[in-house]
Amino acid sequence: MNRTCFLLLVGIALGANSVPSAQQPAPPLVRENATVKLGDHVWAIPDFNRGAVPNVGIVVGSRATLVVDTGLGPKNGETIVREMKKVSSNRETYVVTTHFHPEHSLGASAFKGAKVVMPRAQQQEMQELGSGMKDLFAGRSPAMAELLAGVQYPAADILFDTEHQLDLGGVHVRLFAKATPLHTRGDTLIWVQDDRVLFSGDIVMSRRFLAASPQASISRWLSTLEELAALKPLRVVPAHGDIGDAGLIDRDRQYLQSLQARAGELKKQGKTVDEVAKAVAEEIAPRYPEWGNPNGSGATARAAFAEAR
Repeated sequence: MNRTCFLLLVGIALGANSVPSAQQPAPPLVRENATVKLGDHVWAIPDFNRGAVPNVGIVVGSRATLVVDTGLGPKNGETIVREMKKVSSNRETYVVTTHFHPEHSLGASAFKGAKVVMPRAQQQEMQELGSGMKDLFAGRSPAMAELLAGVQYPAADILFDTEHQLDLGGVHVRLFAKATPLHTRGDTLIWVQDDRVLFSGDIVMSRRFLAASPQASISRWLSTLEELAALKPLRVVPAHGDIGDAGLIDRDRQYLQSLQARAGELKKQGKTVDEVAKAVAEEIAPRYPEWGNPNGSGATARAAFAEAR
């Protein structure tokens, strides 16, 4: 990946996790004693809309436990381990990271003896972009630098290309990844079949604008949302923002459809990519005031422009 694309990806990673400074905690810590039950076998630790804090998942079967996302650095990972032990006595643990960005993956070292599962594309991103991304997150504040000091990306114990099934003991989990870049090249979606709970990573968001990678396909993103809607989830846990239901998928789909159509119209009129991004921020983004700064629509607008014919 060239430097321009890398810097765009960095901007997406940082921007997607930004909240107004008055709300930004220092340091960004997963909250203890805040775990909520979403189903018979599924718990989540909400992010409380804090920047650089993910929504964390805990899925418990009779034999093994799966943790979804690990927090920013081992201190956050240790909090998640303590919360996991409150709802599970299993010795066998799996860890899956929805993508390689530091707040999702760099707490993995706290899970001693756990098996890390990820798609090959995510592992490749960690190897190619992980060090630079970690340094940029650490540069945001002394608190973040402290959380990430000396931390390494996890090594995968189980790699897959497009799909992997886990049986935790009476609880069946489907992990699947998309070949086309969306938020990143290695986005991972987690479907807990028995409880109909979806962990969507940054593919479905709440209180955030979707953030596309420089190579993203909006058409493929929309087809992915169609696939997720067809699962008919009872609960949807986005990487960031409020936990909801299938309505989160519908809202993101409507947004992308409007953005895609407008970007195509303006490109045919000879508008530049900057003009298209500005128009989307002025015309479409204000329909979603709870998502924050309308300029957060820029990454998806640019991806839609690049794809339009």
